[in-house]
Amino acid sequence: MLKTHTCGELTAAQIGQQVTLAGWVNRRRDHGGLIFIDLRDRFGLTQVTIDEDSTTAHEVANQARNEYVLQVKGTVRARPEGFENPNLATGAIEVIVDEVVILNTAKTPPFYISGNADEVDEGLRLKYRYLDLRRPRMYNNLALRHRIVRFIREYFSDRDFLEIETPILLKSTPEGARDFIVPSRLHAHEFYALPQSPQQLKQLLMVAGIERYFQIARCFRDEDLRADRQPEFTQLDLEMSFVDAQDIRALIEEMLLKLCAEISTKPILQTPFPLITYAEAMEKYGVDRPDIRFGVQLFNLGEVVKESGFGVFQNALAAGGEVKGLVYPGGASLARREIDELTEYVKQYGAKGLAWIGVTGAPGADGAYGEDALRSQIAKFFSPQELSAIIQTSGAQAGDLILIVADKPAVVAQSLSNLRLEVGRRANLIDNNLLAFCWVTDFPLLEYNEDEKRWQAVHHPFTSARDQDWDKLESDPGAVLAKAYDVVLNGWEIGGGSIRIHRSDLQDRLFAVLGLNRADVEAQFGHLLEAFQYGAPPHGGIALGIDRVAALFAETTSIRDVIAFPKTAAGTDLMVNAPSPVTEAQLKELHIALRAQKAAVSQ
Repeated sequence: MLKTHTCGELTAAQIGQQVTLAGWVNRRRDHGGLIFIDLRDRFGLTQVTIDEDSTTAHEVANQARNEYVLQVKGTVRARPEGFENPNLATGAIEVIVDEVVILNTAKTPPFYISGNADEVDEGLRLKYRYLDLRRPRMYNNLALRHRIVRFIREYFSDRDFLEIETPILLKSTPEGARDFIVPSRLHAHEFYALPQSPQQLKQLLMVAGIERYFQIARCFRDEDLRADRQPEFTQLDLEMSFVDAQDIRALIEEMLLKLCAEISTKPILQTPFPLITYAEAMEKYGVDRPDIRFGVQLFNLGEVVKESGFGVFQNALAAGGEVKGLVYPGGASLARREIDELTEYVKQYGAKGLAWIGVTGAPGADGAYGEDALRSQIAKFFSPQELSAIIQTSGAQAGDLILIVADKPAVVAQSLSNLRLEVGRRANLIDNNLLAFCWVTDFPLLEYNEDEKRWQAVHHPFTSARDQDWDKLESDPGAVLAKAYDVVLNGWEIGGGSIRIHRSDLQDRLFAVLGLNRADVEAQFGHLLEAFQYGAPPHGGIALGIDRVAALFAETTSIRDVIAFPKTAAGTDLMVNAPSPVTEAQLKELHIALRAQKAAVSQ
């Protein structure tokens, strides 16, 4: 070993010992006769001091610059009184150096490793990711991720689960997200696909009698990216036989509670985790992954305003839309500029505008609100009774601001769910030192695709309907609810699963409703349906996003911060410049000819 100790472990207990350290120059301070170097490795910092009396060592240290790789040998001593650093684990000592060896020089980095590189352009950090990962915050993120994965492996191994690897080169199945496809050299004009998840394979493991399977699985989806999505990602993949949904939820809930106790000091809002149906989540929060750290909920004004003379609300309801709102606690005193900002905010989610009523006072003896008790641009369109009903339905108190959107249901849900979070941030309602888990259940099994004019699976086509809903599958597909469940943490969906269809006759019925003919079913899923005929047990499972879980516990807003080498939002790797062209010889081996790119249209 080129070092006897790390740069993070020396304390007063080692005073007087001869030690050898190695690491990077985090900071160098030249005081003429004395050179101080903060030497860094992944474990911490140690101050090393080189006196000009050590002539050779002083000459070598004089050449050192930030990020040079050094080896130093010397004696541990206590720092002079008054020069201790309580912020460092090694702050009570320094190493008086006898020998310095430059193991490697370094160019001036494009950003300061020891500075606040969080403010550096992310593109630059991703291009030089190996430098970005030297920063303590980024290293700590990866160390946290390691602890999470290690805990998960131990938890499920202790409960008789087998960790089994499944193939990366698989078969393309168009149902679901877009596949990444891989051409085969040995089989001309045929392709593998990278797995979107090990879904079919883990179901086949249940048919094989494994009963309890898990995997820290790499998954690939060729879809548009955002802060919590990457083209390749990692998930805890899990499947169990002879269980129902409650069994799987109980197992995962216990695991998450133990994980929180292991890696976090934050309190958990509620245990057992609240159970919220999909319908309730959409009605109260406008989204199926509600952040329940604060209590603002949506309310429906459809019945209250259906007879009003306000054309915006009337037109929305007549077109099959909704009129819903939320309360901004204490927002009645917001400046008009701030209300206009909120209006522009909801417009980016499709809303045409934002109606508002500020409740500035209490109602009169007759229950009606006078002009001095309200501040609003729409109050004049409603009778006193209608205004009282709106305020009563909203639950607003004096000093609150009522915010209302009228539009198509999807627009109302998206705009108000995001507005709710924005209100939570602006009004300081969100407790960032709280972990708020919940389960969302009873999702629709199917949704209608207007573009393709057919039904499609909400999750995937192997999800079972609730037992009482199979009779409605063909007659009323939209009313069928699934045995599906998502686990949500602080407004992020961190996992989702379901009880699967384990009978081939039921699977055939679902494929028929999805519009798949027999030939398509055999080509894509014949292996699974055949396996079901050999005694498939009842089974179900779940997948948890490791990247999202790590990001939440690392308190970062992007999963890129907890992935060693992530892609950009455009799906590119700036460090290695991928994707990139391949040679004509490689294409020929793969039996691929590229189409000519269309010439740019001249303006």
